[in-house]
Amino acid sequence: MSFKEILETLPTIEHLTGLNVMDGETIIHNIPAIPGKLGSLRLYNALAKKFNGKLNRTSAQQGVEWFAEHVEDAKANPGKHPNIDLLFKVINENLNLTLIPLC
Repeated sequence: MSFKEILETLPTIEHLTGLNVMDGETIIHNIPAIPGKLGSLRLYNALAKKFNGKLNRTSAQQGVEWFAEHVEDAKANPGKHPNIDLLFKVINENLNLTLIPLC
């Protein structure tokens, strides 16, 4: 399935203004509800729902699978896809972060 097809299966995000990725009490990443970020917001929100707000190696691997065809471009161009890069970092460094959807 393509990224677009996967997105269509994930929960809607009309009620969200964004999502924070937290390391303890510190916001380390934010995905705002703005054009160009809505797909990532929808994907990260779905991860938050499926994995009880936890972003760890297991949930990050699911996120990488859902980003589908964009993963190879992210691997080839570090920095171009920061929301995928974060998932790689979580996997590679075995991080345990928290996902907080913002309403």
